[in-house]
Amino acid sequence: MYECPNCGGNLKFSIEDQLMKCDYCQTTFDPYSLKKENDAEELFAFEATIFTCPQCGGEILSTDNSAAEFCSFCGASTILSGRLSNEKRPVRIIPFKITEDSCKKAYLGRMRRALFAPKELKQEKALNQFRGIYIPYYCYHVVQKGAAQLKGKKQYRKGSYDYTDHYRLTGDIDASYSHLSFDASATLDDTISRQIAPYQPCDEKQFTPAFLSGFYADISDIRETVYIEDAKQIANTASMKRIREMKPFKGLHPDPGITLSSQNTSLCTKTKRPEALMYPVWFMSYRHKDRVAYATVNGQTGKISADIPIDPVKYLISTLLLAVLLFLLLNPVLILTPTGLLILSALLSVVTFILFWLETRKIYRRETRLDDKGYQELAARQMKKKSRKKTKKATFTMTFGEFWTYSKAPVFGTQLPGFLGSLFALVIAIIVLMIDPVSDIWYYGGCFLTFLCTLFTMAAILLKYNTLATRPLPQFARKGDDA
Repeated sequence: MYECPNCGGNLKFSIEDQLMKCDYCQTTFDPYSLKKENDAEELFAFEATIFTCPQCGGEILSTDNSAAEFCSFCGASTILSGRLSNEKRPVRIIPFKITEDSCKKAYLGRMRRALFAPKELKQEKALNQFRGIYIPYYCYHVVQKGAAQLKGKKQYRKGSYDYTDHYRLTGDIDASYSHLSFDASATLDDTISRQIAPYQPCDEKQFTPAFLSGFYADISDIRETVYIEDAKQIANTASMKRIREMKPFKGLHPDPGITLSSQNTSLCTKTKRPEALMYPVWFMSYRHKDRVAYATVNGQTGKISADIPIDPVKYLISTLLLAVLLFLLLNPVLILTPTGLLILSALLSVVTFILFWLETRKIYRRETRLDDKGYQELAARQMKKKSRKKTKKATFTMTFGEFWTYSKAPVFGTQLPGFLGSLFALVIAIIVLMIDPVSDIWYYGGCFLTFLCTLFTMAAILLKYNTLATRPLPQFARKGDDA
């Protein structure tokens, strides 16, 4: 704990003043003027207390001696005190610029546009759950300097023939890209950090643990080499865009190569050793059974990202009213034959099947965190350490068995895969059309059964959306055995 030199009260970083402020006498101090005796000489590390959440395993560090009340990741109300540790000292930090009140206003603005959001997310109780946390980041600096060698081609037509001329384009390149930042926490999903990016480097300051007082801070648990290729890819893409816009290369279609390795060679792309930084994020977590929804706000710019589940009752009532309105509007002008109506029902079942498959695929990638390179890297290391324990590694292609498992939904009290409704609807429509009965009653009966089956898949899509709009608890990230 940072004590006030005047009264001995607790000093915390004040966002409004951008200074350390005493809770009691309201005196302010420069963060760099405060030195704790036990870490004043530590240049590469700083002393902090580690808190481990008993529910999700997330680890948070604190520079004071107070017990945390909530976990920033899953919202658990109990944090167990862990150990006193010397953590790697970041080079720079962006202090919080957005206050909690501004954060709440940004969240309410998003909720007002979410018509079908559950009412719990709009209540005062949810607003009181925002917590400030510093997230570790790796900052990469990419340099491209040397003799660039690119392939180029020019296509044109003369008479009845198409011609393609191939060129070797050479020239000197001198480019650099700084502040390519990626979050260094496996607990924070990369999709969230991308949604609230970017951070502006103009507010970066030299790190001192005093900035952490009054906030949580996550711990870096992935290697600094994880995102090097991503940083190079960003630099290569930006440089090639600039090269293609240059007049000497107009119409020549410069190409650095297909693979990232060939691009790095063609553009002389290299990276310097990344720097460790800390960036501010406001977190709000909404717990629902064994899942959690996040609302995150960039603590510097105020950019917000929110997982917004929907209220099924609100959605179904609104959809029913809209369907009745469309029926009344189209009934006088749209006339369908029984055969046409059945074909339209079959097409609707195909569309719902495609939508369900796409949604299930997204859920599979979310649940297995395939798009989170930091998580995948840490998972690979832990599986290597625990080689005796057989753990199935997530693949980038969803198998039919996995599709069957992830497609199950509690529709009308069942646990059947949601796509079966669309499949049965299509089969019913095909059978009726193949029989081609004389009486129209068969077509209308087929349309009715097809609609009921399609309704089953539509209900499954609705329930699966709430799975997609929430996340499993981050139980993976127990870092104690991964030092």
